[in-house]
Amino acid sequence: MSKLTARLGFGRYEADEYYHIALDFFRKNRLTDAIQNINYALMLIPHHAEYRATRGFFYLEDGVLEQAEADFDAALALNEFEVLANYCKGVLHFQRKEWEAARDYFMKAWAADTRRAETQYYLALVAQRMGDLGAAARWMEQARQLLEAQDDRLRLRDAEKWLEEFERLKPKG
Repeated sequence: MSKLTARLGFGRYEADEYYHIALDFFRKNRLTDAIQNINYALMLIPHHAEYRATRGFFYLEDGVLEQAEADFDAALALNEFEVLANYCKGVLHFQRKEWEAARDYFMKAWAADTRRAETQYYLALVAQRMGDLGAAARWMEQARQLLEAQDDRLRLRDAEKWLEEFERLKPKG
């Protein structure tokens, strides 16, 4: 990239174009094409935390967990509050049943963006697995409210089922 291109921001524009193309390919379930285009964006702007986290997410969806985690770590090194990287690191730790680490990453994701229902949903599941049904119910209720506001009926029903389960698991007395 020439100094003039960098100065005028054309590299950023071109990188954003590749980023949006990558997202379009992802929506079409064309992960190889999505990864290729996010790689182009990263060639133009290699230190962009959101692009790194996005590529990590694509790798996560493709089952390439080692590369996914490396991208999340790189994104967090650039921006410790990158939402997607924190959320996905939480998911990885959740899958490994590392509840405290999962909770810590989900909390960072929530602190960066309190309006993501999936983060609160996972915080509820982590709390339940850690034995705190009260916190689990509070987090799931917050997730339920956000899902209701988004008119996301499928995930809303799932959250409601979890709330019923938490109520059922509560000690009687």
